[in-house]
Amino acid sequence: MSEPTTHAANHTSRFDAVICDIDGCLGDEHGGPLDLEPLQQIAAWNRIAESDRSRPVVVPCSGRPISYVEAIARHIACQTLPIIGEMGAWIYFPDVNRHELDPSITRGHREAVLAMEAFGRDVLAGEGVTMQPGKSASVTFWHEHTPHLRDVVFPRVERLVGERGWPFRVSMTVAYINCDLAHVSKGTAIDRFCAHTGIDPARLAGIGDTTSDLAIREKVAWFGCPENAQEELKPHADAVSNFQQVRGVVDLLNRIR
Repeated sequence: MSEPTTHAANHTSRFDAVICDIDGCLGDEHGGPLDLEPLQQIAAWNRIAESDRSRPVVVPCSGRPISYVEAIARHIACQTLPIIGEMGAWIYFPDVNRHELDPSITRGHREAVLAMEAFGRDVLAGEGVTMQPGKSASVTFWHEHTPHLRDVVFPRVERLVGERGWPFRVSMTVAYINCDLAHVSKGTAIDRFCAHTGIDPARLAGIGDTTSDLAIREKVAWFGCPENAQEELKPHADAVSNFQQVRGVVDLLNRIR
């Protein structure tokens, strides 16, 4: 592990970083085009934040593969603070161009991931289920008919994990089934983020839109949601924007500025 990057607290902003989900927040939940105008506003925000620490840096944190998260981070000018991908399994350090897999992930964990991928290829693929590519420590399933994915495939995957004793946390998002290693989460990655940067969790804010982002909520001092967030998540938020997705993120940033 590289030496910690100090990110001294400033005296003009309540927070040093905003840990922000991507799908449903910085990007469209269903794969639509990026909303470039508000993303450019966030990039301008981050350039100021990175230079004078007068506002918190927006840090992407996602279940998406780390390469996708890196692309979003480059687009919004998150250049020095670590970013989080694959539901916390990976952290990327843009200042030194280095990727780090959670050191607690063992060979046995990786073998379970390979076994789940084999089940996806050998069984579920024949039923029209696909796997999100680019992941190495988790497995994500998709089907064009989300109700089928939720009502038929999800219980089947959950039952298989129990029968095989595989170390997964199985969860359903808006359009995917995520099979993540049970001991790894966005929350454990935020712990690693704080250890590396020296940022006190009391100086972290967070933004998310699904119940998987409760792992962010539990690690930050302030949490906000865009208008499109799951209703189950909104009671856990300190603020809910009247705007959707990335426009809601911009609104929330202006509230905590």
